[in-house]
Amino acid sequence: MNKDLCIATFANGCFWCTEAVFQRLEGVTKVESGYSGGHFENPTYQEVCSGSTGHAECLQITFDPEIISYEELLEVFWSTHDPTTFNRQGNDVGTQYRSVIFYHNEDQKQLAEASKQKMENAAIFKDPIVTIIEPFTNFYPAEKEHADYYNTHPDQAYCYYIIKPKLDKIKKLFGEKLKP
Repeated sequence: MNKDLCIATFANGCFWCTEAVFQRLEGVTKVESGYSGGHFENPTYQEVCSGSTGHAECLQITFDPEIISYEELLEVFWSTHDPTTFNRQGNDVGTQYRSVIFYHNEDQKQLAEASKQKMENAAIFKDPIVTIIEPFTNFYPAEKEHADYYNTHPDQAYCYYIIKPKLDKIKKLFGEKLKP
C-alpha cells in the first residue's frame, strides 16, 4: 500500500448517501462522515441540522492516488448529487446540505476549479452549478450512529429508496473503479 495517502473533503448532501458511494471505490481506504465549513467547534448532528453552526454534512475521504486520482473522485462527486440546488439535495433542505468542495492544497483547488468549469462547459445540468470551492478549515467526525450507515441499515426504507439508486448509478457509470 502507498504510504502517501491523500485526503479529499466533499459536501454533497446527506452524508449517509454519499458515504456509501465513496466507500465502494477502489483506492479509497477510509470514508468518514462529519461536519466541515462551520464556525462552531465539535458540533452535534442536532446543532448542524439547526443550521446555526455553518457546517455542511461532509465526507473526509482517504485515498491512494496511485489507485484513484483526485480528478476521478471529483467525477464521482459531480455524478452523485445535484450541484445546481442551493442548500438542498432532494428532500433534504438546509445549509448543511450545500454542495462544497473543501480543498486541502493549491493542487486540489486548481483541479476542483477546472473540474467545475468542465462540468459547466459540458452543460450536463440545465441549471447553473452552485457548488462552492473553498479551503478546508476543519473537520469534526459525526456521531458513531451515523458511521457506515448504509452498510449497517441496508433494509431501511431511506437506504433502499434514496441510497441504493445512487449505488446503482455509480455501478453503471464507474463500474471499473469499484472494489471487487
